[in-house]
Amino acid sequence: MGMPADERLGLDIKRTEQALIAAKQAAIRPAGLTVPQYAALFALDGNPGMSGAALARACLVTPQAMTVVLKNLEERGFIERSPHPWHRNVLETRLTEAGRAALEAADERAVVVERAIAAEFSAEERKILRDLLARCGEAIARAAREL
Repeated sequence: MGMPADERLGLDIKRTEQALIAAKQAAIRPAGLTVPQYAALFALDGNPGMSGAALARACLVTPQAMTVVLKNLEERGFIERSPHPWHRNVLETRLTEAGRAALEAADERAVVVERAIAAEFSAEERKILRDLLARCGEAIARAAREL
């Protein structure tokens, strides 16, 4: 093997990511949302009118996955989609009142997870952690280009 398991940071990152997703899913489940649905509503709250492609990028999912998420949210009355005024083939997506209520219910609980993470670190440590995670992302991108 090219690298011992105890030196592979990817395993630690993956474990942390899985713990975060599981905690967020448990937090938002009472609001009737999945993590991708919550992420989409959260992104739309701050950026009304986003296209499906822009939402997919913001939520770090494929456009195909976002299509399913948006279909489910629209069927539940949480979003409305309408053609862009200039680009008719682009659909703008906006929260409905029901979508905003679902987001608020989910976010009230999801923020508990975020606060627990933040409470473990000082402001300086949070900045350092973000910088370190950004460097991890850059290293991963470099390695992927070299494959």
